[in-house]
Amino acid sequence: MNHSVHTDSAPRPVGHYPHARRVGNLLFLSGIGPRDAASNAVMGNVHDADGHLISYDIQSQARAVFANVRAVLQASGADLGDLVDVTVYLTNMAHDFAAYNAVWAEMFPDSEHAPCRTTLGISALPTPIAIELKCIAVLKHGEPTE
Repeated sequence: MNHSVHTDSAPRPVGHYPHARRVGNLLFLSGIGPRDAASNAVMGNVHDADGHLISYDIQSQARAVFANVRAVLQASGADLGDLVDVTVYLTNMAHDFAAYNAVWAEMFPDSEHAPCRTTLGISALPTPIAIELKCIAVLKHGEPTE
């Protein structure tokens, strides 16, 4: 069994790829960012009158990313508890790691049951976002719901 997952509950991918691909009982999520599914706005971004980014709130973006990850997982018949590995991309590691880590602890309060995680500092992402997650989940059973 190998099929792609798409959901209207998460923002459209910025390229020609699915939200996720299921292979057997593994679910591989494409990079998920903090854009709003309805408006495409980036949560936590503040722009000047000319539309230039002047600031962002990493905790708002992190919570929005987790909401989007949750939406893709739910479309696949899964939830955050099914995540086994997460790669985190931050565009400003020095400034944002502690605040992101606090949101991570909210999402996974029991570190013994949290997914494995790798956090990378990178120079840019394809859209004006400060964070992106790449996730792998193990599905317990069943077919995707969407």
